[in-house]
Amino acid sequence: MALSRGLRCCQRVFSWIPVLIITSVVLWSYYAYVFELCLFTLKSTVEKVAYLLVFHVCFVMFCWTYWKSIFTPPSSPCKKFQLSYSDKHRYEMEERPDVQKQILVEIARKLPIFTRAQSGAIRFCDRCQVLKPDRCHHCSVCETCVLKMDHHCPWVNNCVGFSNYKFFLLFLSYSILYCVFIATTVCQYFLKFWVGELPNGRAKFHVLFLMFVAVMFFVSLMFLFSYHCWLVAKNRSTLEAFSAPVFVSGPDKNGFNVGVRRNVQQILGEDRRLWLVPVFTSQGNGHYFPLKNQSSESHNPLLANEDMWEESDDGSEAEREDDDPSVTIEIDE
Repeated sequence: MALSRGLRCCQRVFSWIPVLIITSVVLWSYYAYVFELCLFTLKSTVEKVAYLLVFHVCFVMFCWTYWKSIFTPPSSPCKKFQLSYSDKHRYEMEERPDVQKQILVEIARKLPIFTRAQSGAIRFCDRCQVLKPDRCHHCSVCETCVLKMDHHCPWVNNCVGFSNYKFFLLFLSYSILYCVFIATTVCQYFLKFWVGELPNGRAKFHVLFLMFVAVMFFVSLMFLFSYHCWLVAKNRSTLEAFSAPVFVSGPDKNGFNVGVRRNVQQILGEDRRLWLVPVFTSQGNGHYFPLKNQSSESHNPLLANEDMWEESDDGSEAEREDDDPSVTIEIDE
């Protein structure tokens, strides 16, 4: 037990190394750009002021979105998806597997669950003791089930999911903007140092290296950002892109695709003025999502009231029961 705790402690410590690397590079880039380039190399006061003003706007937005991506905790399923004390006691005390499955089926009928495991059974996490909502997965690193989990990102040391996916997208976009601005403004001085028009000194190393780092990060970030833009347009997560979600009718990679405009609004919200601001504007509560075959607004789970899950005699609950009356439970880790 002590060894296991020690290993987990070491794992938590080492998991911050990628974040420290990014932080160190960003802090160095701040010093290299502000001091070595703007203050010590540039001669024009107007150019200095303009460069410093735009740079600090990009720098603040980059740091803000990176901070939000790191420290926004991943959302876990609410209590309605967890086994109550009585249900858990009844489930654990029951020795017959068929009766255990029936107990979980009774609980699942109260919830708006449309996706299944690969076998067609309702997904259940025995570690968290919860019935998994649609698009929810268990993260072994965070040791919890994460709503609309996309992936666990080591560079932010956090799960990217429903609660912080917008922040992660903005982090990528402002990172690209940060790199582009540095590369475009440093380029002419990079060439002057390279051909020897400016005197050799400490600033030369910082300016040359700053150009290489900005271009290198820009190229890698563009591939990642383009991929996530494609995912948003298709309304898929990274996990769903590799393994299509399974419904009663079978796997369907476009099961949550409700059109590009509505797909984008699910992540960024309807108010376009807040799209580029790192405040949470995603629609819904992360427990269920509209399906591509849901044309009626009354059946849109994002517009439904969470209190109606158990009170409504029709809608998602009735639809789920009618679709698969013989549903079973599978333990999915």
